[in-house]
Order: sequence, then C-alpha cells, then structure tokens
Amino acid sequence: MAQEDVVKPQEEAGPSRLEEEGEVAADYLEELLDIVDLDGDIDIGVEHGRAVVDIVAEDGSDGSLDRLVGRDGEVLDALQELTRLAVQARTGDRSRLMLDVGGFRAGRRQELTALAEEAISRVRTSSASVSLEPMNAFERKVVHDAVAAAGLVSDSSGAEPHRHVVIHPAS
Repeated sequence: MAQEDVVKPQEEAGPSRLEEEGEVAADYLEELLDIVDLDGDIDIGVEHGRAVVDIVAEDGSDGSLDRLVGRDGEVLDALQELTRLAVQARTGDRSRLMLDVGGFRAGRRQELTALAEEAISRVRTSSASVSLEPMNAFERKVVHDAVAAAGLVSDSSGAEPHRHVVIHPAS
C-alpha cells in the first residue's frame, strides 16, 4: 500500500512537471524572440517523457528563423541549453527539454534515420562494423534509436567534437 502511494503521485506529477517545463521554456523563448525582433509561434508538447518546444514561423515560411538554427544547428543547440538552464533556474530541476526551430530537428531526424538504415544494411550485408561521421548528441541518439529498432547494437566512440556512432553486426 505504501509503495502504491509513492508511485501514484510520481506518475501524476510527471506530465504536469513536463508541461510546466514547456510553459517556462515558452515564456523564456517568447522574450528572446521579442529581443531579437523575430516573429514566431511556440508549440508545446510532451513526447517520449520529455517536454518538447517548437518555434515555427508565424507566416509559414521558416526562413526568418534560420538565425536561431545556425550552421549545422549549432545556434539551436546553444539555444536549447540556455532554455534548459532557464527552466532549471525556475523549477529547480534539471530539464531534458527538446527544442526545435523551423522544423530543423524534425528534418534532420528524417535524414539521420535514412543514413542509419543505409548503414544498417551495409552492416547486415558485410557482417562488419560500420563507423559513421562525427555527430552531436542529438544526432547520435537518433541513430542509436534506429539501430536498436533494427535489432542491432551501436555505441559511441571518440571524444567531442569527433564523437561518432559505430554500428555492430548482431551477435
């Protein structure tokens, strides 16, 4: 009985805590958009046990938000970390919030899934491990998830900024 009482409040607190993270992040990002004089709508959700915040262009064209993405998503990565820090400062809890701007991460996820599927096919054909190009943590996670879904094993090797995924044949 006592164990049930402990589990139930945590389960109920989960989604509301993540929704709160999303709301705090949205407030922070709205202020940022005002400061840099960019127009954008902010969508908040919860996916895979994480708060998810998307900044989308108000007029449907994402070009105006390119400055928030930067080359290869570098600005987006930094903005995500700043947003996580703002959430942590407000809630007192570390955030695993995912931020997307103009659909950049969604598009990149599709590209990486296709890349992973191609590499998985090479591993299955050759029965040899395949190393991919260096990737950031988000990109490696997408590849690891695709590899696991295919029933193979992968790991990350190397040190930043040269950390990369190695896909191994099934044992």
